Amino acid sequence: MYTVEVRDHVMIAHSIKGEVFGPAQNLHGATYVIDVGFMRPELDENDIVVDIGLATNVVKDTLSAINYTNLDEHPDFKGRRSTTEAIAKWVFDKIRAAIGDGRLGSTASGLTRLKIALHESHTALAAYEADV
Repeated sequence: MYTVEVRDHVMIAHSIKGEVFGPAQNLHGATYVIDVGFMRPELDENDIVVDIGLATNVVKDTLSAINYTNLDEHPDFKGRRSTTEAIAKWVFDKIRAAIGDGRLGSTASGLTRLKIALHESHTALAAYEADV
């Protein structure tokens, strides 16, 4: 399986309700470094996985919807916990939609899998990976 990854980051605020989350139940900020892995079993006719420029733009556009926002007030997270895992799935769904909409170009039609990894710190991350 071939993989191309692009990276960006977001700064958000949120609170995560539930005793298991301890002090994270209170409103706090987080900066996530986000890696998006685009995968396919074979390279396209240009010997690439996906156009890195288009991939970078789509990831940046996707993340702009949550960057510098309070996820407690974001409509996509209303009534849901904005855990790192849930945010990873949200990014996955948005990128998968962009592939379907053709925003990553024709070469993206050969993509078979995506992996979204949100780094909470230099020692911890959560990810969501699935077929597209």
